[in-house]
Amino acid sequence: MPKIHPFLWFDTQAEEAAGFYVSIFPNSRVLSVTRAPPSSSNAAARVRTVDFDLDGLRVTGLNGGPDAAGRERAMKAMMQMVKLDVAKLQAAYAGT
Repeated sequence: MPKIHPFLWFDTQAEEAAGFYVSIFPNSRVLSVTRAPPSSSNAAARVRTVDFDLDGLRVTGLNGGPDAAGRERAMKAMMQMVKLDVAKLQAAYAGT
């Protein structure tokens, strides 16, 4: 049976949430953090994604922001992907 890979959407708290989850589940750790370039104008969105392992279950947290229309565009784009493409999700969110 294939494993699922949960994908959690946050406004700006993905890194903090991952830290919380790995602190309460045994055998868990943060795997990687993808950050925006230093030139990014939105300081709250510096962390884009966080991949973490919760006792063998890989989870991805995304800082998608509070923009409802952007979330809907990004979700529609994501549902068409076999493999997540963060750049395409960001473009969909931005409406480009």
